[in-house]
Amino acid sequence: MGAGELSGRDVLTRSVKGQVRRVALGSALGCVHQLGEALVPVLIGVVIDQAVAGQKAGRLVLWLVVLAVMYVTLSWSFRLGAKAGERGAEEAAHTLRLAIVGRVLDARGGAEVGRLPGELANVATEDAKRVGAVNMALMSGIWAVSGVAVSAVALLLISVTLGLIVLLGTPVLLWLGHLLSKPLERRSEAEQDRAAHASGVAADLVAGLRVLKGLGAQQAAVERYRRTSRISLAATLRSARAESWQTGLVLALTGGFIALIALVGGRLALDGSLTLGQLVSAVGLALFLLGPLETFAWVNAELAQGRASAARVAEVLATSPAVVDGDDPVAEPVRGELRLRGVRLGGLDGVDLALRAGRLTGIAVTDPAGAEALLRCLGREADPESGSVELDGVPLSRLDPAALRAAVLVAAHDAALFEGSLAENVTPEDGSQGGEADLLTERAMAAARADEVADSLPHGTATGVGEGGRSLSGGQRQRVLLARALRAEPSVLVVHDPTTAVDTVTEARIADGLRDLRRGRTTIVVTNSPALLAVADHVVLLDAGRVGAEGTHAELVRTDATYRTAVLA
Repeated sequence: MGAGELSGRDVLTRSVKGQVRRVALGSALGCVHQLGEALVPVLIGVVIDQAVAGQKAGRLVLWLVVLAVMYVTLSWSFRLGAKAGERGAEEAAHTLRLAIVGRVLDARGGAEVGRLPGELANVATEDAKRVGAVNMALMSGIWAVSGVAVSAVALLLISVTLGLIVLLGTPVLLWLGHLLSKPLERRSEAEQDRAAHASGVAADLVAGLRVLKGLGAQQAAVERYRRTSRISLAATLRSARAESWQTGLVLALTGGFIALIALVGGRLALDGSLTLGQLVSAVGLALFLLGPLETFAWVNAELAQGRASAARVAEVLATSPAVVDGDDPVAEPVRGELRLRGVRLGGLDGVDLALRAGRLTGIAVTDPAGAEALLRCLGREADPESGSVELDGVPLSRLDPAALRAAVLVAAHDAALFEGSLAENVTPEDGSQGGEADLLTERAMAAARADEVADSLPHGTATGVGEGGRSLSGGQRQRVLLARALRAEPSVLVVHDPTTAVDTVTEARIADGLRDLRRGRTTIVVTNSPALLAVADHVVLLDAGRVGAEGTHAELVRTDATYRTAVLA
């Protein structure tokens, strides 16, 4: 079981008791409020019959005091109940967001497969909010049920006929409201799907903005997003139409139900079966019932949308891990010897490869798919379809993924910088600073030539790099990313094309800095850069998914035509 899953499950478990208590408290306070609301028209009827009609001033004052106390109770019970409900909804949404983020960050991966980053963000925000709002909807539904129950009892005491109309008619209204919410649920789910996809496309386009401008493909990108946005808009409008129809029809049914109660009450008053005060109470209770019955309509709509969002949240949380779990800790100290035995995955076709500990190994490829598959295996983003990968003789599948990631760092060439200063992006957030920690940062920055980037910025390392590092050029971002990987000081460092956007002079200096800083520790550079391969202790050529040649860079340039074509062409 991965650390991310444990965290998400733990958060959900710890939250359950608190949520139940808040729902119970909010429901109790809401029921008190509804009881008071239902009793107000009853008390007014009593005042009319006993004080006004009887012209007894003393009783009138007494009942007015009772009404005043009732309104104070109504005010405070509503405020406290609403507060408990809103807090419950927000905390439930917050808990779900933590669970979703925990699943996405789970070391075993899998949640991001087939989903754009914007889609996951939409699930963690909008869907989590809608599911959290179910807490408030449930409490409101309980309030409404208590209001209808109190009104029915009061009407039964006034008139058995009126009480039976409420008791028999309310379940019918609830059933019809549930049926009318079904189209809304389906269209709400479609709306959220399309909205999430539109968010994902937007985030994807923004992330690749520089590339799009360089290719002159801005217009094509705009058209792509316009099509996606139109589809999302159409889904939103269909959901809005379904909600308006559902709300309108439920309100029409509710209005007819209230009119029926008023009509029967009026006829009973004309027959002399009800006093003037009782008629006023009956009409007041009928009007009061509008609130609970309208609440039922709102609750149905909220539950329909909440169910649709809950399905999307559950889909993310229940996503199968990309790799199998392992429980064994990584042995200390880590020697850093990696071995691939008959590995097949993507562009790898039965690779047998020994990467010795303590040396800098360069890996050149003739097919980028082979490099991608190799990085996924070494970073344990995916397990091989067949074969195995070992660290110090232990298969990676037996090791805890989180512990493995701490020992083996795979620095992808397309990794992102975080919004903040350059220093914050390079220095690990472990609280280490001053003395040795500062020296390590300086050495990593110098090796990656990121110190030159800092010198060119207005506030040095304190300069903000913007969202995703967009205030930096491509070459500057690469140097900062390499500095961050070097500063982490992993036992095994795997870097992929760290210098594709820098000039040849800087690339050669970075190659020397990387070799010197990582001397004696296992380092793997997956690249076709001659400058980086030239400083490697050993070079491997992956050709057509298999090991094609091994040796030093100079030897392979001299003896292997395929290597020369891949590296020097």
